[in-house]
Amino acid sequence: MANYRNVLVAVDFSEESKAVVKKAFEIAARNQASLILLHVVEYASSMYAGDIPLPEDLNLDRDLAEQAVLKLKALANENGIPEAAQYVEIGIPKREIVCLAEEHEADLIVVGSHGRHGLQLLLGSTANGVLHQAKCDVLAVRVGG
Repeated sequence: MANYRNVLVAVDFSEESKAVVKKAFEIAARNQASLILLHVVEYASSMYAGDIPLPEDLNLDRDLAEQAVLKLKALANENGIPEAAQYVEIGIPKREIVCLAEEHEADLIVVGSHGRHGLQLLLGSTANGVLHQAKCDVLAVRVGG
């Protein structure tokens, strides 16, 4: 097993996120590595209210990011992760995760995976996207059913 120095853990605030953070924290502690905590707010402008696109001037992305900062801070405090290692980004999750990992020279990315397969996987899995785009190791922690 590699000796990791910088571990990035991506969370979605689901109930399972705590297990993902715990696994990343254990790996970071075992390797005396730094731990970076990330949440990505997916573009709200890509969401629709029925057949009607949401107006772009609602600032939903910013509002969701502000809420995410508070949630991330609470999760980080539970795990002793300093504020300097907490990030909320807005964008496409798999791209933002890989981008932040490269910026911080992460040598391991830890993400949750629901074990989707077939059509669900083809329609887009963040864990799968990160696995195929990342230049470092990726650990997909199985969560949920």
